[in-house]
Amino acid sequence: LPGLHVFAITLALEVSVGKTNTVTALNNTDVLLPCTFTTCIGFQDLVFMWYFNSTELLTPRPAPLQIYHGKIKNKATEPTLVSRNPRVHFVGSTTKKDNNISIVLNGVEFSDAGKYTCHVKNPRERNAQHNATIFLTVVHKMVETDNTVTLIIVGVVGGLIGLLILFMLIKRVVLFIIKKTQDGKKECLVSSSGNDNTENGLAGSKAEQKAPPKA
Repeated sequence: LPGLHVFAITLALEVSVGKTNTVTALNNTDVLLPCTFTTCIGFQDLVFMWYFNSTELLTPRPAPLQIYHGKIKNKATEPTLVSRNPRVHFVGSTTKKDNNISIVLNGVEFSDAGKYTCHVKNPRERNAQHNATIFLTVVHKMVETDNTVTLIIVGVVGGLIGLLILFMLIKRVVLFIIKKTQDGKKECLVSSSGNDNTENGLAGSKAEQKAPPKA
């Protein structure tokens, strides 16, 4: 059906900002805002834009601010700049394996914290559009992760594994000693039994010689 065909084409364009959609940056440093796109049927004169919209609860809420606008003619060409914020730089590439349209925000400030949206429009897919959002947090100081509990858990688990291995080794040694002891007893019993039979045979022979049958 025509309707289903159009729906399938629309779903062919996908935009992603990676496995996690949150980024934390230290104040007055540069931060990478990643974004890639995929399309099943290729692209022609593709347009991509980055928007910034503060997450602060303002009334009325601010309209999205365009911080980067680029165009890509086809897979064989790199993006061309249309407009950008002076603090934003394009660091991606579309002629390599991944259609990377990532940007770097230079010298982030606390006011830069908020929601960043990567928006892509592909005319070849009947102007199909898709976007992905990443949230930026700007901090004064990076908090060091306390790994004390983790180290304790690792130490306990390691100790238990060590005790288990030691127990298994001791068990094997004990079983080996018991087996050797049992084998030794069996050898003694066999040897003793053999000697008794021989002596009995000799004794029987002597008895027969000393007491010959009467005529």
